[in-house]
Amino acid sequence: MCKNCDYEHILGAQGLEATTNRLRILEAIGNNNYPLTAVDIFHIVERMQSINRVTVYRILDLLVEKKILEKLNVGSRAAHYGLAPNENHLPHPHFLCIRCGRMDCL
Repeated sequence: MCKNCDYEHILGAQGLEATTNRLRILEAIGNNNYPLTAVDIFHIVERMQSINRVTVYRILDLLVEKKILEKLNVGSRAAHYGLAPNENHLPHPHFLCIRCGRMDCL
């Protein structure tokens, strides 16, 4: 987990309940040094607990709408998700490898 982020506080500040599924999704994203696709997030969370794929997409949409996550569309079929800029995560550019499809933060 990002050592500087309190996910329960971040959710509460946006008027959202800190449910287990929301926290697991934020932890999955925060534990990585690069943005993840929804499928990547689903597989990470699925290893910790059973979760429906549609639930993951709905939570991602909600967290993007509340500006907790940012959705990065760079022309590939799959959008990538990362923590939205906040006091612990400054805005920054991203690089998408056209060979492997992995996105990295610059």
